[in-house]
Amino acid sequence: MERPTPSRGRRTASAVLAAALTVGGAAVAQPAVAQPAVARPAVAQAPSSAATGTGSFRLADVPMGDGVVLKADVFTPAPGAPGAGPQGRHPLLVQPASWGQNDLEYVAQGRALAADGYVVVTYTVRGFWGSGGEVDVAGPKDVADISTVIDWALAHTPADPDRIGMVGLSLGGGLTLLGAAADPRIKAVASLSGWADLTDSLYSGQTRHLQAAAVLAGIQAPTGRKSPEFAKVLDDLFADRDLPEVIRWADTRSPARYLDRINANGTAVLMANAWGDSFFNPSQVTDFYQRLTVPKSLELRPGDHASQEFTGLLGLDNATWNSARSWLDRYVKGAPAPDTAPDTTPGTAPGSRTQPVHLEVRPSGTPEDHADWQSVSSRTEHLTVGADTLNADTLGADTAGDQVSADWRTTVLGNTPSGASGGVALLSGMVEQAVHQPPTVVVPLLARPAAVVRQSRPYPQGLSLRGVARVHTTVTSTAPQGTVVAYLYDVDALGVGRLISHAPQSWSGRTPGQPFTMDVPLFATAYDLPAGHRLALVLGTRDALYGGETPLGSRVTFGSTTADPATLTLPVR
Repeated sequence: MERPTPSRGRRTASAVLAAALTVGGAAVAQPAVAQPAVARPAVAQAPSSAATGTGSFRLADVPMGDGVVLKADVFTPAPGAPGAGPQGRHPLLVQPASWGQNDLEYVAQGRALAADGYVVVTYTVRGFWGSGGEVDVAGPKDVADISTVIDWALAHTPADPDRIGMVGLSLGGGLTLLGAAADPRIKAVASLSGWADLTDSLYSGQTRHLQAAAVLAGIQAPTGRKSPEFAKVLDDLFADRDLPEVIRWADTRSPARYLDRINANGTAVLMANAWGDSFFNPSQVTDFYQRLTVPKSLELRPGDHASQEFTGLLGLDNATWNSARSWLDRYVKGAPAPDTAPDTTPGTAPGSRTQPVHLEVRPSGTPEDHADWQSVSSRTEHLTVGADTLNADTLGADTAGDQVSADWRTTVLGNTPSGASGGVALLSGMVEQAVHQPPTVVVPLLARPAAVVRQSRPYPQGLSLRGVARVHTTVTSTAPQGTVVAYLYDVDALGVGRLISHAPQSWSGRTPGQPFTMDVPLFATAYDLPAGHRLALVLGTRDALYGGETPLGSRVTFGSTTADPATLTLPVR
């Protein structure tokens, strides 16, 4: 057996480090055991190939227009495989690798797709591993590379120019949507744990998402080469400077900016994401999905970034990858549309469902299917945030006639931990996926000097929350800038609170001592509050996930008036 070269050893060591940092691409690290088995030297020689029972596999170098060479894997169907057209050409799938990963990430899925009759080209995105160039973070060079890879595949494989699709995870998922906007030859995409708005991912609520950015930078460090532009953007984000330029940079990398092109191209879009995604919150996904006018499907499940897709990378049966394959079969290969009744079995693929929106409700994972996102909730409930409680007329007969004072003011210490938390990037969502346990606090023990805490009475019948909850309040600060983080908890009889949703919202340029109104939309969710449990609203000014703007030593007052009461608005079924 050939002795591994030093470059191979470095590649394997880096894969182990990436796996230790995260479970995948910007979140799922490919299995380290797959690396030495087929790893090529850093400078590849002529492509090698191997015949298998499911077709052939070979390594390839794919030259880009600017001279950069991308490392790729090519999977070709065996003779007689399904899907061949009149000239013996097969549908083509292009798979860009995840953040920090390489072309070997999709070996298991590439083999399975080739067995189904697809030509599959998976490639390491420029700047990572053995591919040339510098990390472009889904910028113009990365987007141009997609079309060049398609051109190369049409010239060097039996790929059908009229049947082209894309599927990708994390960075690959974002690139599939950008590819759908840039290249009208792409008939369908499956974006798995991808983003719709990169600005929102880094800076939602005008608040820097520093913990997530730090994790992404840590994953990139051992496997990629930052461009000077990307290095400056990261430095500016962490240093809280030149943010308009950071936003401009992120906007150009946001599929939402090019949504009209996707709609004009008619590309069929499947998006699958996790409720607890540390990088790409579900609200940006649902907003983007609603604006699509093409054939579309949306899946949201408990979990964190790319955690739902991980077992599929190992070659195991996986609901998300099954959905992606069914989607591509229909819109790339041309399989017939489903004509069966809706199937609500967990993990059922959209190819066998007639409802395009598939949700798995937190924390249990109970499945629901809907005709569209607007149908997810059926009514809105408004709770008054009082001086001591949250009040709603629908809690039960025992609350009838409750009087809640709308005039109140509560002052908290700025930039002081309260005990409330949105969790830990990458970890919290995976814990919830595995054991149905979201980030948890003991509500009576939250530090009242650092946060406003309001609880409702118990809901005798429980409550089904679906969509985006919103908090409205009045804020007065002793500093011109600051950050509020709003949390909504499910509280049991013992006072244990399980996080339903949260979100940050920052402000700047305010006159100290002058009140102003603030609205905080929480991240979208689907959560079933058990019968007998309460809701708790917590308003604080510090969370380790975010780069808050509230100066230490300042004071922030939350309040409500009769003319403008503080409210919590809930979308429910």
